[in-house]
Amino acid sequence: MPFIRPFEPRDTEACMHICRATQSPTVAADPVAARMSPYIWCVQFTHLSPQTCFVLVDDTDINTDSSPPSKDAKDGKVVGYVIGTPDVHAFAASYPRYINEVLQSPQGLIDVPRPKQLDTLESWFLPSSGTTNEAAQRLNSVSLAQLAYNPHWLVQSGPGGGPAEARKKEMVETWRAMLHIDLLEGWQGKGWGRKMIEWFVETVRTSGADYGRGVHLGVAGENKKVVKFYEKVGFRVFEGGEVEGNIWMVRDL
Repeated sequence: MPFIRPFEPRDTEACMHICRATQSPTVAADPVAARMSPYIWCVQFTHLSPQTCFVLVDDTDINTDSSPPSKDAKDGKVVGYVIGTPDVHAFAASYPRYINEVLQSPQGLIDVPRPKQLDTLESWFLPSSGTTNEAAQRLNSVSLAQLAYNPHWLVQSGPGGGPAEARKKEMVETWRAMLHIDLLEGWQGKGWGRKMIEWFVETVRTSGADYGRGVHLGVAGENKKVVKFYEKVGFRVFEGGEVEGNIWMVRDL
């Protein structure tokens, strides 16, 4: 029977695969963005806050997709994860260790070339050639690398300043914990997502960290269908994320 257990370093490769396999259509369609994606939305959490990261393991040992097995596959294959931190501000303060140990490792430098500047965040999309259709635009790999290298842009600040940035600051100051959850397609809609979130929530509650009023998360605008799931497990929409094309949600603990 499938089971949930704490993340272990041997799960890193499988988690990176899951992150890439569950990306939004825009990211998944861009090979460079897809390659970078685990360094932006996954690995820093498992590296800096492994105590609040958990994986779902299929112990039937049936390989239904191209995901790589764990280095120690005796207890099955990792098919999902819930990852995050109990306090994004403490997380951001520890971020230099992630840069030094992961992003500046030989493989990290190949997958996410260090951006030339971290003073001004570049646009998410490259300038288009006369079209206003964002789906036809290419993602800006420099902007993605900047997010990977700068925790302020990644988890603390809002888009473009102004009211949106103020709203993002209000959210992360109030609901200081943050989570991401991803499951391979064959494991979605079976109740595991709810169970994994409760594992994360209970760990945050007992962590001793300053999680404020609770936990927040972001949903890509292309993945609005999952909002109803999050509402069923206690989250509600926090207005403001639509400015950056996303949906912000919070849950009181």
